[in-house]
Amino acid sequence: MTFDKIIDDGRLWAVRYDNDKDNALQKVMLQWSDAQWLAEFFMQNLDDLISYFKITNIEDAIYQTMEDRDELACIIMDISPDANLDHFFRPLNNSRTSEMLLGKEKGKPHRRSWLRLYAIKLNVGIYIITGGAIKLTRTMQEREHTLQELSKMEKVRNFLISEGVFDEDSFNEFQ
Repeated sequence: MTFDKIIDDGRLWAVRYDNDKDNALQKVMLQWSDAQWLAEFFMQNLDDLISYFKITNIEDAIYQTMEDRDELACIIMDISPDANLDHFFRPLNNSRTSEMLLGKEKGKPHRRSWLRLYAIKLNVGIYIITGGAIKLTRTMQEREHTLQELSKMEKVRNFLISEGVFDEDSFNEFQ
């Protein structure tokens, strides 16, 4: 497992899992740009798309996903030195009220989007993206593909802890 710097100032990173040619951010952005991949995904998850988002047309879902993906790409590309990533990433558990060591976080392009980026928070404003998913259900535990994202977050978190990484300074030493 290695980590790719996404923005030059070191506030945003992405995991590159062993044997993967792309890091976690590149991988989801490519998937969310691939109309065939999206069509297959929405066909497999049509019931969730209809029940949670009231969308019955897969082409509409593909179009919305690609628009949200473009918005997300713009957000990431336009991260200025003054931008506060804590406004983009939020605690994964909506009921979490305090900071935790290497907290699990989520980010999305706008309130109604089903796209999610998942990350580990190193420090205030410093994140490592572990993956992403199209979340069409109320909780991540309801579907296999979102359960896999939970598992990846835990795997990265455990890896960092095993390497003595607990914050930005220890992460920089590890790098």
